[in-house]
Amino acid sequence: MSVERIAVFCGSKSGTSAVFVAQATELGALLAKHQKTLVYGGGSVGIMGAVADAVMQGGGQVIGVITELLLTWEQQHTGITDLRVVPDMHVRKKMMYELSDAAIILPGGNGTLDELFEMLTWNTLQIHDKKIVLLNSGGYYQHLIAHMHQMQAEGFLYENWTDRLIIVNTPMEAISVLDGDIPQNQP
Repeated sequence: MSVERIAVFCGSKSGTSAVFVAQATELGALLAKHQKTLVYGGGSVGIMGAVADAVMQGGGQVIGVITELLLTWEQQHTGITDLRVVPDMHVRKKMMYELSDAAIILPGGNGTLDELFEMLTWNTLQIHDKKIVLLNSGGYYQHLIAHMHQMQAEGFLYENWTDRLIIVNTPMEAISVLDGDIPQNQP
């Protein structure tokens, strides 16, 4: 399956490490260079804004999906290709999944984890079979990866989670995995 539209789930804040914004910007530039459309949460702030800005600066296409409630909170991006305003978070996530061929998860907070685990759950339940890539920027997700290994070891998962979630450390690895240029890099 060709990966042309990539959902990127990430924080509407920048975090404390410069690597988060740097890798979001690098990922956005790579998406534009590889002619991949970004599907994301529609905000102009944090690493969410950084990835969208980089795609637009590279001449790429960006589809933002934002809720009415978050229009001011996440400061909707007015400089993207297509901004869709939806009534609630459930519609937002569903639309983002439907518009995308795969997903990349960058650092973020509760919302980002919600989106990651919903994608993983839907994948496990065979609602979709989209590749999910976790960009472990600066080791941000090390504790989560360890916890997922523990969930597996303690018998709470129906299958090996590493069959569903691809862990990478750089934006280029994320693009290469989705393009099939390099094998899936598992933890």
